[in-house]
Amino acid sequence: MSFPSIDQIQGDFDVIVVGSGLGGLTCANRLSRAGHSVLLLEHHDQVGGLATWFKRKGHTFDVSLHGFPYGMVKTCKKYWNKAIRDSIVQLKNIVFDNPQFSLTTTFSREDFTRILQEEFGIARTVVENFFATVGQMNFYDDHSLTTRELFEQFFPGRSDVHRLLMEPIAYANGSTLDEPAITYGIVFSNFMNKGVYTFQGGTDKLIGMMAEELRQNGVIICTGAKVDRIVVEGGKVRGVAVGGRVISAPSVVSNSGITNTVNNLAGREAFDSAFLDRFDQVKVNNSSCQVYFGLRPGESFDNVGDLLFTSTAREFSSDEMLDMETRSRTFSIYYPRTRPEHPDYTVVASMNGNYDDWAFLDKAAYKAAKQAMIERCFVDLERYIPGIRAQVDWVEAATPRTFNRYTLHTKGTSFGTKFEGLGISRSIFKAVPGLFHVGSVGIIMSGWLGAINYGVIVANDVDSYLRS
Repeated sequence: MSFPSIDQIQGDFDVIVVGSGLGGLTCANRLSRAGHSVLLLEHHDQVGGLATWFKRKGHTFDVSLHGFPYGMVKTCKKYWNKAIRDSIVQLKNIVFDNPQFSLTTTFSREDFTRILQEEFGIARTVVENFFATVGQMNFYDDHSLTTRELFEQFFPGRSDVHRLLMEPIAYANGSTLDEPAITYGIVFSNFMNKGVYTFQGGTDKLIGMMAEELRQNGVIICTGAKVDRIVVEGGKVRGVAVGGRVISAPSVVSNSGITNTVNNLAGREAFDSAFLDRFDQVKVNNSSCQVYFGLRPGESFDNVGDLLFTSTAREFSSDEMLDMETRSRTFSIYYPRTRPEHPDYTVVASMNGNYDDWAFLDKAAYKAAKQAMIERCFVDLERYIPGIRAQVDWVEAATPRTFNRYTLHTKGTSFGTKFEGLGISRSIFKAVPGLFHVGSVGIIMSGWLGAINYGVIVANDVDSYLRS
């Protein structure tokens, strides 16, 4: 899908959205439906943010894990359209394989209850009380209880149970055992509704459908349009500087990271000292590494599961998962049914990662580190798909440097910020009237479902501001 150049854009707008992640796209869609004129600016050559894809040698690779909670079904129908909702399908074979246990699950509350009782010997009353506790968690709860303390309260000394419950969420939002339990509980409860789902047709089809609806609703989308700054004058937003000129708007929604929004786009000079004191406490979340495998035409493999949470590490460790030579990774398996219009066999290996481990490597060391990561993934993957090395005709690796390059996120973060970021994001329009932020913040507003729902929340804030 082609979009107009920023040079072709004339006039002023009610809202300018900077960045086209799922939060920005949803926010733009809601505001256009409410009757506001919306300009959406994206620095990259395609929209979607981290909900994106790329093509190599006939393969289409989705970037990021391809699983999200059942809540996406209702959210996409309500805030996008029925056609998008109807393309959401369940992933029924979620595999865990590590030195402590090996099992396959539908990743639903019912199946986890069965597994915890039958495989781990936990009393049903304990399991039900645990699910009831995490199911009631919300943003306004006590933040002092950590996930580690939560697990010890219900499953003392059971590192195997802790691993089962925590490992997939660490991949989903970068949280650790020592962060507020609500950052775990809210996300885990979403998945425990009815399991894990994906978009049939791939991310490229999903974003294409979203872009088409935005166009039909009157949103103007420009790619290759990097915003230099958000213009703040007299304490209020006046528009954005882009393409060597200023485009005026009384409200701007930044779908850039909250740290980038404050430090670079608006600039620290736009905020008072009290806000900056709180902002400076915000910690950026970790990034990711991925390795993409494409099978040559005519090659195939048996069904080995949809998502494989694998590790050869003795026990779960957040630090181990972030190590450059981690022994823990998730394999997203793409069968021909994933993209029935363009059937293919591909695999994406995902690992959490620290930007600083990769950022300062010279060209030769960086290339060698990527090749070593690819080799470790091959060794692991061959345990599930023997002989895959000989079947592959394309392999490519992405690191935190890659994510930083394409998203401009601070330190290439793929999960936004730690918990403190959410309060900053939610209050930024009070510090600078007309400036709003949407995106992955505070861990609980991360992932596809979190990003879309947060886009709705922020759109309501912007609409109220414009109408006032």
